[in-house]
Amino acid sequence: QVQLVESGGGLVQAGGSLRLSCAASGIMFGVNRMGWYRQAPGKQRELAAEIILGGSTNYADSVKGRFTISGDFAKKVMYLQMSSLKPEDTGVYYCTQRSRGSNYWGQGTQVTVSS
Repeated sequence: QVQLVESGGGLVQAGGSLRLSCAASGIMFGVNRMGWYRQAPGKQRELAAEIILGGSTNYADSVKGRFTISGDFAKKVMYLQMSSLKPEDTGVYYCTQRSRGSNYWGQGTQVTVSS
């Protein structure tokens, strides 16, 4: 059974920084994509950042320049460094890792940015 465990969420003031972590365990081979999604209250889940095997990254326009995704595909760990946080960044953040055509999801971690 594959499990993804997230950590690092919490409450932070606007302008602050936060670093999210996600680690996978279990039998999962050949991760080729890692991504961070987020869902604000009352809104659809959206892709915040992703990294592809080889190092290519993509970011939502709303986080570009403020968030940095990184990961170790061999170790199946990934991170999201968030800086200059805004109240609009508040939401539940989910990590995903893709392997052999299947997407695996973490349970989500709450990020709250106060004014």
